[in-house]
Amino acid sequence: MARWCYRHRLVVLLLWVGALFGLGFSASTAGTNYANVFSLPDTDSKSAYDLMEKAFPNTSGDTDTVVWKVDQGSVKDPAVQDRVQPALDTIAKLPGVGGVTSPYAGTQGATQISKDGTIAYAQLTFVKRANEIPKEQVQKVLDTAQAAERSGLHVELGGQAIQRVQEPPQGLSEMVGIVAAAVVLFLAFGSFFAMMLPIAIAVFGVGMGLFSTQLLSHTTDIPDIAPLLASLIGLGVGIDYALFIVTRHRKGILRGLDPEESAVTALNTSGRAVLFAGGTVCIALAGMLVTQLRFLDGVVIGTSLTVVLSVMAATTLLPALLGFLGPRVLSRRQRRKLAADGPEPERASGLAARWSTNVEKRPRRIAALALVVMAVLAIPVLSLRLGATDQGNDDASTTTRKAYDLLAEGFGPGFNGPLQVVTQTGDTTALVKGIESTPGVARVAALPPAQGVTVIQVVPKTSPQSKETDDLIDTLRDQVIPKAGAQAHVGGVTAVSKDFASVTGDRLPLFVATIIGLGFLLLLIAFRSVVVPLTAALMNLIAAAASFGVLVAVFQWGWGLDLLGLGKEGPINAFLPVIMLSLLFGLSMDYQVFLVSRMHEEWVHTRDNARAVRVGLAETSRVINSAALIMVCVFLAFVLSGDSGAAMAGVGLAAAVALDAFILRTALVPAAMHLLGNSNWWLPAWLEKRLPHLAVEPKEEAVVERAVNGPASAVHGFIRTADGEPVDGAAVTLLSKGGRQLDRVTSLADGSYIVSVPAPGTYLLATTASSYSSRAAQVVVTDGPLVYDVELAEGEVDAVN
Repeated sequence: MARWCYRHRLVVLLLWVGALFGLGFSASTAGTNYANVFSLPDTDSKSAYDLMEKAFPNTSGDTDTVVWKVDQGSVKDPAVQDRVQPALDTIAKLPGVGGVTSPYAGTQGATQISKDGTIAYAQLTFVKRANEIPKEQVQKVLDTAQAAERSGLHVELGGQAIQRVQEPPQGLSEMVGIVAAAVVLFLAFGSFFAMMLPIAIAVFGVGMGLFSTQLLSHTTDIPDIAPLLASLIGLGVGIDYALFIVTRHRKGILRGLDPEESAVTALNTSGRAVLFAGGTVCIALAGMLVTQLRFLDGVVIGTSLTVVLSVMAATTLLPALLGFLGPRVLSRRQRRKLAADGPEPERASGLAARWSTNVEKRPRRIAALALVVMAVLAIPVLSLRLGATDQGNDDASTTTRKAYDLLAEGFGPGFNGPLQVVTQTGDTTALVKGIESTPGVARVAALPPAQGVTVIQVVPKTSPQSKETDDLIDTLRDQVIPKAGAQAHVGGVTAVSKDFASVTGDRLPLFVATIIGLGFLLLLIAFRSVVVPLTAALMNLIAAAASFGVLVAVFQWGWGLDLLGLGKEGPINAFLPVIMLSLLFGLSMDYQVFLVSRMHEEWVHTRDNARAVRVGLAETSRVINSAALIMVCVFLAFVLSGDSGAAMAGVGLAAAVALDAFILRTALVPAAMHLLGNSNWWLPAWLEKRLPHLAVEPKEEAVVERAVNGPASAVHGFIRTADGEPVDGAAVTLLSKGGRQLDRVTSLADGSYIVSVPAPGTYLLATTASSYSSRAAQVVVTDGPLVYDVELAEGEVDAVN
């Protein structure tokens, strides 16, 4: 497939461009129809909602608020009324506005003025839900209301529709993430064209994923946060997957391969790992379905679809783009060096190789230090409190936050999140009296019954996000309502948030067990080991605890919120643990696959665990750290999205990826594997026979075996030191291009060796000896024997590529 895409690159490119523009045109024509469906069956708030929907079926429009405050005098003063009331009358006539309830209209309006007379509010009812109202209409409402301001009179607006027009321009966070990723890629590659390849793949994958999700929103319930999360994960994996393949392709060209052969080899090795990694991400995302929370179904659809399209772009569009670039995927300096000096065997060196050697020498110290760091970061998770953010968590400079604070100042902290006690039977009078006498209740008002249903508005003394309000809901449900002998249910946004957090917390253990179990099975099949997947599962839990600790410290304790411009501290969004754990487990599985697959390859060839771990870490840590740095940049850019949920997910995932890549995969995992020794690769014989074989690595090329006359040829020579001294007992291994061992011998006292070659072709000759560095190089054998001497040196890090 890779070769076909490389050779028919123009056709592949046109198909992808046509698909992107076709989906984009269809999506822009159809528009969006996102729906936030919080279905919580068998909860008290859902029962209250069902009763209210029966009694008040026509209250579907979004309700926002205009709040004003005077520095001196009263809001009832004629001068204030003469400025505010005309503005409210104008707003009532604007398109999209269904009605305005003014505090200056009748006795009912008096309740909309604070006791000290300095703050008042008017309710605006739009004809549609917040996400269906054109931003231009909402902006006219905002401008008209704020035009009434003057010295001593402050006008602010709150509500979902108003919040939408305050958000930064759509796509800003994505653009910032792409620019940051481009900088990292350019530093890593040193080539503008190579830098653009992962960016292009991510743009195609995310673009098609978002357009497809937008079209699917017309056929199924997809929440409006799904596109944000889909672009967040899509940018990360799209850039990373292309990075892994392009890195392998560039190494192939530097080693002298033809660009087409290098691209095919890169796709047949790293491309297979990308397919496997993308599959693990989708499986981790699908784990959200076991929670049976309908709100998350649309998130699974949007994010999984974007990941699948990103993988498709990396495995089909990328080889086509590599065909267009040819050798220009290398920097000019690399091309000049290749032309002047010829290909050189790639060898791990530099910081990655030195770090790998240090991990081997001090595994206990490094493992202990890494565990201490992760444990300290995980401490805040002990105070994790799930809930829902509201406009009280917005930045202090926004009009929604100012309106929220004014309402809390004039009418009490609980005014922003009233509870609704809904009853159909029983003594309503006794219930109202019982609620009024309950500690923590500020005001109670029973609305006129409709179709036998009575709604009692309860304003708590504390804010919607406080623990005291949660305790009040429990008191009403468990004590007050049963004591009054009524069949009543407690609803409202605050009660729904509490129930959602409870349901999520109850189902979280099943969800975690599901995705850990699936990840364990995948790694068990891929690496034929019991210990490797167990280690990965434990590391995932450690990474999750530490990343949630960072999340609690930032968003719940408020550490650094002002620096990040993220408003006020509050509880962690109830849906975030499920989404974050899915993404974290999927992404950490990617890094585990890329790291351990190289270790596993070395283990199969040498059966030396220390060498396998050392070589695997030395050769993969740089690309894993580069990929992680790109993901951190992309995720942190979503702080600019204007959506608190996306900002939380961005900070949490950035912390998770950074900790996972820079501490766990670079330090703790290899240190633990050094300590575990050969038991890393243990698998019971009975299980080996029953496990299916998953082709993560390419199928071994067929080797033409020569007839009984013996081998086609041989490679022979001497193993010597830099001083010309023979090396006795050096292990010399002949490997096929696919990595299969063909022959293995030990050098004699004079340093001589000879290995058998089954047929003419290109092979890899690897030489290892204790106290010396290893050497590996491609050898090309023709019809006759090949003489090849090997020089070993001391003090260098060994690595086979």
